Amino acid sequence: MTAETDASPDHALKRALGVLRADVRAMQAYQVHPSSGLIKLDAMENPFRLPAELQRALGERLGAVAINRYPGERTQDLAQALAAHAGLDADKGLMLGNGSDELISLLAMAVCRPGERVAVLAPVPGFVMYALSAKYQHLDFVGVPLTADFELDEAAMLAAIAEHQPAIVFLAYPNNPTANLWDAAVIERIVQAAPGLVVMDEAYQPFAARDAMALMARYPQVLIMRTMSKFGLAGVRIGYMMGDAALIGHIDKLRPPYNVSVLNAEAGLFALEHAEVYERQAVVLRDERAALQAALARLPGVHAYPSEGNMILVRVPDADRLHAGMKARGVLVKNVSGMHPLLARCLRLTVGSAEENAAMLGALEASLAALAAVPSA
Repeated sequence: MTAETDASPDHALKRALGVLRADVRAMQAYQVHPSSGLIKLDAMENPFRLPAELQRALGERLGAVAINRYPGERTQDLAQALAAHAGLDADKGLMLGNGSDELISLLAMAVCRPGERVAVLAPVPGFVMYALSAKYQHLDFVGVPLTADFELDEAAMLAAIAEHQPAIVFLAYPNNPTANLWDAAVIERIVQAAPGLVVMDEAYQPFAARDAMALMARYPQVLIMRTMSKFGLAGVRIGYMMGDAALIGHIDKLRPPYNVSVLNAEAGLFALEHAEVYERQAVVLRDERAALQAALARLPGVHAYPSEGNMILVRVPDADRLHAGMKARGVLVKNVSGMHPLLARCLRLTVGSAEENAAMLGALEASLAALAAVPSA
């Protein structure tokens, strides 16, 4: 091999790629699908923007932020405001994340012990980041299938806990993508059996009938994650985790010191000062969810599952063709049929505004009619 070949860009790139972990190179990245020109109902976002006068007030406030300085006290102010908003007891701790995704990654880092096998356990189908973050840290991910009606399989969960002794059990409450709240008594028995942390992921708490705050008060190993994304600030990327102050303090050591920007912190504080606006939006979305479920119940061939989130899981005759048909009619929803065998023929519909929901129902109904007219081979 010549010196010229050794120094070539292709050879240099090959050497550079060679230093990356083989499993990282083999992984598939998390997919965010293009939505330009479509009614976007695939990601459980709040469809409502701030009223114009609050947009102006927020703009003026952000314009006055000292962006020449690193974030500091303002992020501490946000953490205190979130603790007050959540009604967190004074003896508990709270840490901030760049969305919930970062908190899940930090938890995986906190329990990783090089040279040892460490397990993370969660029901499946569930939020994909539990498994991905475990793999990033070379942890064993143990997925325990839900029952056919998407409830926790208590016997299987307890057996898996006894066998694998997981460092973390993740329980999404409500679950994504199934949108249901699981039996509180079953969850408590899982908490009692778990040898490590039990993380209650309450990303959709603004739309749910109950939460796990009382459970966390009884069990120091229980942590609660929440996000401001479903509150209405998906673009701001603020997640937070609450729990025993000592536990939170140790995990917080892994957090990058400036993981939440000063602009994001200021936007989060502004939102909490106007929490009543977002609470009214959540009421509207809960009402829209009920209306959407009633309308879906009237569509032939569509089974809508109960929901405690701002999404509805539906089982349809052909998820792939209906997803494509709805997209062709200008509406983007999430095709989850390939995520897990229990989700065969399932789509996940985000609850939007009344106008968006009407468009989604129209696109679904038209796509169903087209499907019936041209049956699959």
